[in-house]
Amino acid sequence: MNEHKEKILSICNQITKDTLMETLNITYIDVGENFLLAQMPVTPKVHQPDGVLHGGASVALAESVGSAASYIFLDAKEFFVRGIEIAANHVKSIKEGYVYARASLLHKGRTTQLWEIKITDGEGNLISNCKLTTIALPRK
Repeated sequence: MNEHKEKILSICNQITKDTLMETLNITYIDVGENFLLAQMPVTPKVHQPDGVLHGGASVALAESVGSAASYIFLDAKEFFVRGIEIAANHVKSIKEGYVYARASLLHKGRTTQLWEIKITDGEGNLISNCKLTTIALPRK
């Protein structure tokens, strides 16, 4: 499993080149049977004007991790994945360090998937709780 895990994480990190994920310095760091975990540094690049993590950066992190998780857990040769709805509740602010986004599968339908993405700080405190709905569309 560990070799398979490293291969998945390597692919996830390679496909972020020249994308928003690279701009935000999102790194995929763990994967399991029904989850994907990523980290993002909290620096002035992702701050809102008053010096705390911007909610939009949190949402971009959540959608990136949830969409990547859908890609992993579906047959990527047969389908491509798109986010169709995201909702976020920001419950705590953070000024520096890292945030961690863990996408967990709540529902895996044939066409739609529902993900819960919890964003926490380094001490496990909840920063944002997000819900992402993705759709798997057949490749033609």
